Amino acid sequence: MSSRTLLMWDEAVTAYDFGDSHPMDPVRLALTMELVRAYELDRAVDVVAAKPAGDSTLRLVHREDYVAAVRAASALPRSADQAYGLGTMDDPAFAGMHEAAALIAGQSVGAAEAVWRGQAAHAVNFAGGLHHAMPGSAAGFCIYNDASLAIARLLELGAERVAYLDVDVHHGDGVQAAFWDDPRVLTVSLHEHPRTLFPGTGWPEETGGAGPAEGGAVNVALPAGTGDEGWLRAFHAVVPELLADFRPQVLVTQHGADTHFEDPLAHLAVSLDAQRSVQEACHALAHEYAEEGRWIALGGGGYAVVDVVPRSWTHLVGIAAHRPVDPESMIPETWRDLVYARTRQPGPRRMTDGRTPRWRDWGAGYDPADRLDQAVLATRRAVFPLRGLLA
Repeated sequence: MSSRTLLMWDEAVTAYDFGDSHPMDPVRLALTMELVRAYELDRAVDVVAAKPAGDSTLRLVHREDYVAAVRAASALPRSADQAYGLGTMDDPAFAGMHEAAALIAGQSVGAAEAVWRGQAAHAVNFAGGLHHAMPGSAAGFCIYNDASLAIARLLELGAERVAYLDVDVHHGDGVQAAFWDDPRVLTVSLHEHPRTLFPGTGWPEETGGAGPAEGGAVNVALPAGTGDEGWLRAFHAVVPELLADFRPQVLVTQHGADTHFEDPLAHLAVSLDAQRSVQEACHALAHEYAEEGRWIALGGGGYAVVDVVPRSWTHLVGIAAHRPVDPESMIPETWRDLVYARTRQPGPRRMTDGRTPRWRDWGAGYDPADRLDQAVLATRRAVFPLRGLLA
C-alpha cells in the first residue's frame, strides 16, 4: 500500500459553470487550487488528472436515458428536458455540461480506483462531492453524482464495506438513494434539519431499505443555528461509534463548506476552525477504522466562494497530505492579490476564524431538553439498535 496522497485536479473542471448569476461559481475551485499552490501543498501530494467518466461508468449509478438527456442538453442547452431536472433555476443547461460533469465524476472515480488498488492511501477531489444528483435526474446544482459513482466503482472492484460520511449542510440524499438497499454501504449525513433547508429529506427515521440494508442510512438533522460546539458534539456522538462497528474497507467523506456562518444559502453557524477539526477527525478515523487508512475526501457545497471555500479545502488537502496548514498562518499576499484580480474582493488574511473548537462528550451525559441533544438522540434511537448498538 502506497503512502502517497493524490490530489485530483484538471483545470477543465472549472468549465462546470451554471452562469454568472448562479451561486455555484467555479472560481471557488480555481481559488482553492491557487491557495494550495501558495502553501506549496502541490509539492506534498501527487497532482494527477483522471479521464472523464465514460458512459459505462456513469451507468453504474445513472440511467441510460438520463445520460442521453444530459448529452442532448449539453449539445443544445435550449433543448434541455426539465423532466430530467435540466434547464431549471438550480441546474441550468450550458454548452459542454456533460463533458464538465463527466470530468468531475472521473476525478472521483479515479481517486477510488487508485486508493482501492493501493496506489495511494488518500485521495482528494475538492471539485467533487456533487451529492444531490439522482439516478434519473439532476438536482441541487449536481448533474452527475460523483460520490455515488466512486462508491459504485469501489463495489465493482470488490469492496464489501464502504462508509460514506457527508458533513455538507444539505442532506446527502442522492448518495443515500443510490445505496438505500445495499448493505455493503453505510451512509451517514449530518445536515441542517429538513424542515428548514433543501432537499427536505434526511430525517432520522430514514434508516435504509428492508432486510440486511436496514440501518445502513444514518441521518443527523441539526437545528438551524447550530454552531461549532453542537456540530462537533453531534459528529463525535454518532460517527466514531458507527465506523468502529462497520469497519469499512474505504472511508469516503464529503466536505461541503456551506455549514459556515458566512454561507449565504443555509443557516448553520459553523466556523472554519470547526470544519478543520472535522477534517482532522475524518483523517484519524480513516487511519483507525478503514483498511490501511484508505480515505477518499471530496468537496461539495460552499457559496462563500472567496472567504470560506478555498481556506476550508486547502486545510483538507494539507491534512490528507500529512502536512497540515497552521491555522494561525498569514495567507500569502500573492494569493490575496490573485483573489482581488479575479473577484474584486479582498481575500481573508489568515487560515482561521479565530475559534477554538470545543464540544461536550456524549458519554458524559445529555440534556433531554436541549434541541441539539434531541437531534442526536433521535438518530441514535432510530439507527443504533438496528446495528446492535446501544442508543
